[in-house]
Amino acid sequence: MDGERGCHRTTAHPSEDRRQDGRVDADVNERFPVVALVSSRGGMDALSQVLTPLPRNLPAAVIALQHTSPAAPGLLATILAQRTALPVRFADDRDPLVPGQVLVIPPAAHMLVGTDATVRLIKTGPLPPARPSADLLLATLAVALGPRVVAVVLTGGGTDASLGTQAIHAYGGRVMVQDEPSSERYGMPDASVHADPTGRPVPLDQIAGALLGLLAS
Repeated sequence: MDGERGCHRTTAHPSEDRRQDGRVDADVNERFPVVALVSSRGGMDALSQVLTPLPRNLPAAVIALQHTSPAAPGLLATILAQRTALPVRFADDRDPLVPGQVLVIPPAAHMLVGTDATVRLIKTGPLPPARPSADLLLATLAVALGPRVVAVVLTGGGTDASLGTQAIHAYGGRVMVQDEPSSERYGMPDASVHADPTGRPVPLDQIAGALLGLLAS
């Protein structure tokens, strides 16, 4: 996907601490936290409600994953950028994770994360059924970054993220799930709780505050 670099880029809130091309430079040796927000059915509203209260100086990098058809138009980054103070854009292959920035996984791609806190995008193809795959993302985050990772499983049907949250826990990361009353679909959060009982259910309108508390601890 290297030849597609730049085609998904969506940037919001230009400022002097970011380059003119919309990217943010990062020191790959800096051990900042990484928050992975994963969702499916009802995820647009859930992602918006989590991202809106987060401050521009958030000390963590954020990845946003929403299940979508590979043929869907790439609008998620544009919409989320209008709802948060954080800069938001679609990820490109080999992008670094940077504190205070949201990278959205583009349609037709899975995201993997390396030990240098850079991302790789691979084409989805027909499998696995959940695209982008939360399990792939979370498993690579767990192995690469271990206790630096906070996984947040939001509304969605199916069981994607249940294996990934087990990996996050096994490598010392933390897991949070959206609670059933505030979820449009509770399949993903429920599967994650059953796979890893340490993942605590939190009402949607309290997740942003809970995240900030975790990052400050």
